[in-house]
Amino acid sequence: MTIGSAGSSIVVPRNFRLLEELERGEKGIGDGTVSYGMDDGDDIYMRSWTGTIIGPHNTVHEGRIYQLKLFCDKDYPEKPPSVRFHTRIKMTCVNHETGVVDSKKFGMLANWQRDFTMENILMQLKKEMTASHNRKLVQPPEGTYF
Repeated sequence: MTIGSAGSSIVVPRNFRLLEELERGEKGIGDGTVSYGMDDGDDIYMRSWTGTIIGPHNTVHEGRIYQLKLFCDKDYPEKPPSVRFHTRIKMTCVNHETGVVDSKKFGMLANWQRDFTMENILMQLKKEMTASHNRKLVQPPEGTYF
């Protein structure tokens, strides 16, 4: 996020940015089908996060709860976090053996911009579940993990 006007901008430091994201994640997002928060409140570097997506209606994902791990390295938000599903899922952008979201197959990570957030990633993954190439894929048994 940059703040400023006509030619001048201030780059928000990493920790301030992550604190904003944490506050937003704790308040709840949109319709409540996506959430996220820190794994360890004592991690002063705010690196390890857990995200949750409730599967969208009218897809094979409906009613399922997917847990993800997001890792914001020291260069976040300049570079995207690493994103990995903990709950087993079958999607074209997810490695079927590790659960890692493949940045080459997931546009938001491939075309990362500094003002994108973890919330944006989770919302886009949820949207990707509704895409024609993902909405009907046979899923692993519910309650299985990578």
